[in-house]
Amino acid sequence: MYSDESAAGTTSPAIEGTRERVLQLVLARGPVSAAQLGRAVGLTAAAVRRHLDALEVEDLVEVKLVSPSRGAGRPSRRYVVTHQAQKHFEDSHLDVAVEAVRRLHALGGPDEVRALARERFAPVEERFSARLSSPEADLEERTRVLTEVLEQLGYASTLRHVGAGLAPTLRAAQVCQGHCPLRGIPEHFPQFCQEETALFARLLGVDVRRLSTLATGGHVCTTHVPLGRAEPVAST
Repeated sequence: MYSDESAAGTTSPAIEGTRERVLQLVLARGPVSAAQLGRAVGLTAAAVRRHLDALEVEDLVEVKLVSPSRGAGRPSRRYVVTHQAQKHFEDSHLDVAVEAVRRLHALGGPDEVRALARERFAPVEERFSARLSSPEADLEERTRVLTEVLEQLGYASTLRHVGAGLAPTLRAAQVCQGHCPLRGIPEHFPQFCQEETALFARLLGVDVRRLSTLATGGHVCTTHVPLGRAEPVAST
């Protein structure tokens, strides 16, 4: 059942809580429409737009126009979080962490930073292996499990399938991460993004491709997984 809750006027705890929930959903699912957000929180699209308007005034969300996937038509409005919103979710100790990595790089060079990155992503591999039904699990399951693990670890991760209606070999999935607990560090040390991408390829057993990253200005980190690949790459 949908509510037509008003976001105007008062800012009661209930309204503030709903607005924060809307912001979290935009973070995790963006680019996302007001209608999609409304279904997720049980509000009408109009009510959600009032929350989105308020968040836009606070420079926490912005509109992205998305062209129709097929045929002609007007671009649709989709919402994504701003860089200001990313800072809203950042760890308050980030500056200390960035400085610590700088010192490590000064003492040991890029190899030490890569070793730290591999250590930082070790929990992803541990949880992935524990949740996998079998070492021989297919690529679909492995991609789903990886997305679930990333979500549990605070990456606001979602899974999108692309290529519907195309040849089976062109089917693909996109693992989208709306939040990076390390945000700020990869902007200065790309080794973290590189090691994470290498880990994904190894866990999934296929070559994956990074389409965007938060560190380079993207609204989400997006990793392309070729589900239709006939032969997986060898694990390293």
